[in-house]
Amino acid sequence: MEISPEKLEWREAYKLLVGSILPRPIAFVSTMDENGIANAAPFSFFTAIGADPMLICFSPMRRGTDGAKKDTLVNIEKTDQFVINIVSEGMAQQMNDCAIEFAADIDEIEEVGFTKEPSMKVAVPRIKESHIHLECELYQVLHFGDKPGAGSLVIGKVVHIHVNGELYNKGRIETAKLKPVGRMAGNVFTDPLAKTFELIRKKEKR
Repeated sequence: MEISPEKLEWREAYKLLVGSILPRPIAFVSTMDENGIANAAPFSFFTAIGADPMLICFSPMRRGTDGAKKDTLVNIEKTDQFVINIVSEGMAQQMNDCAIEFAADIDEIEEVGFTKEPSMKVAVPRIKESHIHLECELYQVLHFGDKPGAGSLVIGKVVHIHVNGELYNKGRIETAKLKPVGRMAGNVFTDPLAKTFELIRKKEKR
């Protein structure tokens, strides 16, 4: 098949993207509005940019109904702060419940039964049930349209990291203990116990 993106309705284009780019890590982002109400929402357009400075990014799409900004983006633009809470198997259902379109004055963290903990360097709370937290200050945000299906790119500078000590071994995170959950297409998520394999990167022969 040969497909021209400009001929697709945005929902069709979205389905092609999420069905092709996978598995995707999940940025479970906690934010706080100017009145101190916390918000939490998952985003699967998420990756790292660099280590020095330590930068990460995620992309919140505009609402599919009216193209409005989601609460996460609105809060970040007002406070310049957020926390990425890495998702493990045991918290997957509650994380998914946070994807519900709650009213802006509802604290999703408390609503779904998660526990808030204070962060070290940002005012935004982190989610206790997560084993890794990346406290971030807004580095840059780019907008690519304002209609349904458009997206923004939020770049954050990591200013503090919390890691469950049971996962940390000689400077590395033990994936088997973290049990990270990834996003596939539709309502499908990755099983953290799925088969993995190792490939050794070859060095150039001289």
